[in-house]
Amino acid sequence: MYIPCFFYAVSESGKQAGHKLSGPVSRAVFAIEDARLAEVPSSQARYRSRSNRLLMTVLDEVRERLRGYPPDRIGVVIGTSSAGIAEGEAALKYRLHRGAMPPWFHYKQQELGGAAEFAARWLGIRGPAYTVSTSCASGAHALVCAGNLLRLKICDAVVAAGVETLSGTTVQGFASLGALSGTRCNPFSRHRDGTILGEGAAVFLLTRNFAPLALMGAGMSSDAYHLSAPDPAGRGAKLAMSRALREAGLGPQDIGYLNLHGTATGHNDAMEARAVRALFGDAPPPSSSTKPLTGHCLGASGAVEAAICGEALLDLDKPLPRHEWDGCGDPELPALHFTDGREKINPDKPFCMSNTYAFGGANISLILGRADL
Repeated sequence: MYIPCFFYAVSESGKQAGHKLSGPVSRAVFAIEDARLAEVPSSQARYRSRSNRLLMTVLDEVRERLRGYPPDRIGVVIGTSSAGIAEGEAALKYRLHRGAMPPWFHYKQQELGGAAEFAARWLGIRGPAYTVSTSCASGAHALVCAGNLLRLKICDAVVAAGVETLSGTTVQGFASLGALSGTRCNPFSRHRDGTILGEGAAVFLLTRNFAPLALMGAGMSSDAYHLSAPDPAGRGAKLAMSRALREAGLGPQDIGYLNLHGTATGHNDAMEARAVRALFGDAPPPSSSTKPLTGHCLGASGAVEAAICGEALLDLDKPLPRHEWDGCGDPELPALHFTDGREKINPDKPFCMSNTYAFGGANISLILGRADL
């Protein structure tokens, strides 16, 4: 698979700068300031949610690039794991105290499918429009689906995005699993004690026209091992990486940077370390988990982290994202090659792999590459 793409991302801090993401932060839970987000117009009031406001912020960046494509030949695929559930929470609180649902609430605000419907309406797209919700793999899954729409020649251009905003349901759910850290997360450390949650969105425009960046391959697998715990041996994770390499026509030795899923939870990091070493052997590529920088953006994480890979590829003179941790490796895990903030991609290996894993055993690996080298 070779699919040129353009991307734009917004981080948990709400700062926007084209291909830029924020630097280190230390809060356990992040929030994008509402004042920084676009307002859903009254004509689309049924879709009014904080999640769709964040989605608008990134979608506007690709609007001009859609000109020239027939609207019925443009598709949109949105990945999210909660959509506007926060609006549903607020509506239920209103009903609890007043006996009726609030007049401003519409089920489309929290419906998962509403995200893609809104995106299509906002951009004037009349081709296929749908939402995928495979937990934390949703954003990466949207890119896979977009690639398929192009390969099947159903579309000439596809907008693929991941979006996630926080809600009480999300935070309490992760807290009930004992999966949250009280400080910045510490991936692959012997002292890791959980992840931190973030918000974010990233959009990709995939077409058949030339672009410096391309989606080279994607691999998917399903463990079905446990509702929330991964297969300890990492068999499904390794299979997803292997399939991505095969589709890209690459070998393990060709990967210049690996963006790890790296949630800093005990089971996930152990599984991923084993899977990476099983595939790459004693020479794993420069790798880092960027969740200490962005938080775990859940349904958006696969798209946000693919955008981080895209940023690294578009500026090969820039150091790779540093693996932020305490430097205390877990002796129970196979050692990986963690970036130190100074290392750069080898220009002879202009390919990045991004791993995303999710509840229910959904595993996705994406490979992005420079198309002009």
